Order: sequence, then C-alpha cells, then structure tokens
Amino acid sequence: MVRPARVICQPCPCTGYHGKVIPRSRTVSLLALGAICLAGCSSEDQPAQSLKPLVLKEQVSNIAKSTDGYAVNWAGVLTNANPWHFGEHVVATIVGRDAAGTEVVRMDQPLDAVPPGGSLAFTGQASAAEKPVKVTIQYRPAQWRSAARIPSSFQSFPITRVQTMRQKDGSYLITGYVGNPYQLPASSLVVNALLRDAAGKLLGGGSTFVDDVKAGSPPRFILTVAGLPKDSKVVKTDVTARTWGSTGRPYEDLAMGGALPVHTVKPTSEPFAVDRGSEAMGQVKQ
Repeated sequence: MVRPARVICQPCPCTGYHGKVIPRSRTVSLLALGAICLAGCSSEDQPAQSLKPLVLKEQVSNIAKSTDGYAVNWAGVLTNANPWHFGEHVVATIVGRDAAGTEVVRMDQPLDAVPPGGSLAFTGQASAAEKPVKVTIQYRPAQWRSAARIPSSFQSFPITRVQTMRQKDGSYLITGYVGNPYQLPASSLVVNALLRDAAGKLLGGGSTFVDDVKAGSPPRFILTVAGLPKDSKVVKTDVTARTWGSTGRPYEDLAMGGALPVHTVKPTSEPFAVDRGSEAMGQVKQ
C-alpha cells in the first residue's frame, strides 16, 4: 500500500514568483532612500584635475659689449610634466639689474606652446644702455588645453648632420638639417641650439626659422651663437625643432594628418621557405 504524499498549499494573491514578497509600502521607502543617496552624491563637488605647473629647468644669460651699449643674451628650458595637456600662451619676463639693484633692461618674450610631457628650449636677446650684473628669467603660468591626440602621436622633428664651428670672433656657427616625420608639410619650424660644456652645463644658445619643411627633403639651417665668455669650452650642442606659435594647434594638425610609415622601402631579400615562427608555435601547442 502506497501512502499518498501530503501537500500543504498556502493562498497567494499573485502568480509567477511565489517566494517572499516585499510589501508595497516598504518598496516605496527603499526607492525614496535610494533617490536621497543619489542626490547627495551628485551634489558633492567632483575633484578637479590637478595639473603640474611648468618648470624652468635651466637658464643662463651672457652680457657682451655692443656698439650701442650692452647685448644681453639668454637661453632656457621649460619642462611640462603633464602628459595630456599643452601649456599655451606662456610669456617669459627677462629682467636685468645693475650693481645697485636698479632695473636696466626688461623684456617680455612670448614663448611657443610647450608640448605634452615635453620640453621647450628658448633663446633671446635684448639691448641695455647700462651693464646689468644680474639677469633673471621668470614666466607667467601657462593656460592648459587637452591634447587632441595621445602623447605618442607627437613625434619630434629629426635633426641630422649637425656641425658646431667656433669663429675667430669667439662666436659659434651651427649648421644642420631638419626632417619632418609627418605626412603633411610643416609651414614653419623654430630651430634652437643650446651649447653645453663637458659637464653638460648650459652655456648659451641661439635660434632660427626654417619654412616649408616637407618629408623626404630636409632643409638646412644656419644660426650663430654669440656673447659667450672667452673661457667657454663648448663640447656638446643640443639642437631641437618645434612648431611656431603660442598654441599647440600647428603641432596637432601635423599629428592629425598622420606620421610616415616606419618602413618605406620594400624588402629586396627572398622570403623564408618555411615560416619558422609558425613552426615553433605549433611545436609549443603540441
């Protein structure tokens, strides 16, 4: 004899899920509590992105006698530690004072945009009626703008065949060629040359411009650096090129146009009879 199973049934006003049902009044309370939490979170101020200021990593100045007084030459290097932002509309202020502390020369020099995660070399010259004994370089804070491309898209302009020749008057003549790694031609580039001694100390520098720089046909640049002390011993010359302007738009336009492919010449050697890389991978899988 088989005993019938005992089934206990409980009344339920709804169909479908027959588990524990949350009362409607409690559901409304939970929704209201969630809305209050979301409103409180959205009202909190979001932390602003912290950008590091530009740093004047190096600076040097030289004073030389000229026909109308004194020529004040300077060179400096600004660095940008922010990898995703251009430092734009930067202005350097150069002030020279005499032994009594009186200001004898002042000049505001607009600088080009400092690229993301990069540096900016700059040089300049001004005239002074009186001889300054101390020259300082300061700069106004940069205006930051997010770069339109990733940092690796902003490639440097290659400098080749650099020659540094000391002249009879103590100045230095620097020559070389500027390349363009981008597909679009660069309408105008600034070339800066920084002269250093054996220890790497910055001694001085000069700059010039090159126009219509096309890929595959690098133009030659020539510039002169004068006013260095007579006992200066130049051992190394650092030459860099950059786009001209207080904003990074020209640099971004070149990067947006794309860089040249790394390999532009078709291989002339015969292909391997057996792809050893695929063969090795097959052995590993086995």
